[in-house]
Amino acid sequence: MRLILAFLALFTFSTPALADDISAAGRGVVRIVTIAVADDEVVGFGHGSGLAVSPTRILTNAHVVELAARYPGNVVIGVVPSQGDKSVQGKLVAIDPERDLALIEVAGLRLSPLAFYSGPANEGETLYALGYPGNVDLATARSSADFITPTSPVRSQGVFSGRRSLMGTEMLLHTASIARGNSGGPLLDRCGRVLGVNSALTRGDEGDASFAFAIAYAEVAAFLRGAKQPFASVATPCQTMEERLAADRAADETARSASDAQAREATERAREARADALVQARAANAVRRENFMAGAAVALVFGALAIGAAGLLASRSDPRWRYAAAGGGVLMIAAIALFGLRPDFDADAVSASGRSDARTSDAIGPLTCAFVPERSRVTVSTPEPTTLAWGGDGCMNGRTQYAEDGRGGWSRVLVPDGEATVSILDYRPSTRIYTQTRYFLDDARMTEARRLRQGVEIKACTSDAAARANLSGQQSAIRAALPAVPNEKLVYSCKPAE
Repeated sequence: MRLILAFLALFTFSTPALADDISAAGRGVVRIVTIAVADDEVVGFGHGSGLAVSPTRILTNAHVVELAARYPGNVVIGVVPSQGDKSVQGKLVAIDPERDLALIEVAGLRLSPLAFYSGPANEGETLYALGYPGNVDLATARSSADFITPTSPVRSQGVFSGRRSLMGTEMLLHTASIARGNSGGPLLDRCGRVLGVNSALTRGDEGDASFAFAIAYAEVAAFLRGAKQPFASVATPCQTMEERLAADRAADETARSASDAQAREATERAREARADALVQARAANAVRRENFMAGAAVALVFGALAIGAAGLLASRSDPRWRYAAAGGGVLMIAAIALFGLRPDFDADAVSASGRSDARTSDAIGPLTCAFVPERSRVTVSTPEPTTLAWGGDGCMNGRTQYAEDGRGGWSRVLVPDGEATVSILDYRPSTRIYTQTRYFLDDARMTEARRLRQGVEIKACTSDAAARANLSGQQSAIRAALPAVPNEKLVYSCKPAE
């Protein structure tokens, strides 16, 4: 037994996976090795595949671990991940021979769980099998140590050929190539969601085509529920990220065109309103101007008459001429003042046409955000409504500082320690749209992202614009290390919390 445990402790580094959905799913696929021992000697050796349904639980075929179920004291189950630096021993926790399913638990290893697709599969749809076919291992293995060395699973591609019943169990018939050793591995759609668990294959004797069987989702779900094992399930039809991004670009262009049209209409309405305001202001000013000028004319006439009367009285030596002269002078001065104070034609016209109603921002403060499936691309997540408390300086929930993205929004890159996923969180106050863009990375890329994250100095919220600018530059370095296309995009529409 000591030799077996030492044997399972051998390790090497795995080859980094490609940055696509199938490779991302490969992070949760494992090789399962069974070693039978009698009298401290290895008397049997077998292997198959499995898929993670939680960070510490693995689903596989019952026939892969049948000996461990029959002889628990004499059979060791080894679990070899697709990446990392170690293999571990597993423990059988549930088995259903009729459905040919089993559940294994591991310690000292955290895997990336796969999600199941609960929707319908269409005949002719492209499918992928992931696993560890024995014929490939036999061709490439140089020693028994290679069977317990972490390495990426083998993928094969085929099409969905229909549903069948095999010994009372619902099966998916497909043409993806599998071999002995693929048993217990996942059958995936093109988004990397699990459609079923590969279990058996037909023989291609005398030129007959070879087909494979995978245990259908309904059977798998029933087994996991019976074992009280939670699992992720997605019903959203598959859409590639390229298709999602293309749809987003088209939607953005449509929205931009509509916004431009609305802006043009608003500008035209403002121009017409300004013209109307100018006409009304000029009409009102014309009336006021005429009143001032009429008043000035009347004062001028009566002032002239008063001065003429003062002259006549003075020629008669009548002392009242002084009063008449003073009154005439006052009227003349009033006439000059009224004429000088008459309104201009455009007075107050600009101010009358430039009035606007100030709008208060409702994008700041507590928000409730609802998931928008038609604008999202989901592969493994189970999106739920979320709540945010947004501050004017890019402070989220009073503890996480976002940086300006240069487009009127705010952004933060999250690189966690306990999950092989990098998330870019974006919030755009103008539309109240909150977006989570997620990248499922292999160990090498995650190690690099975590190294770059060490340079991020801002942990708490700050009102220092220079510090936020520095955060933006540091986040750009992490973004540059990510794949060109993400795996998920979750879009939320937010509104002020009640």
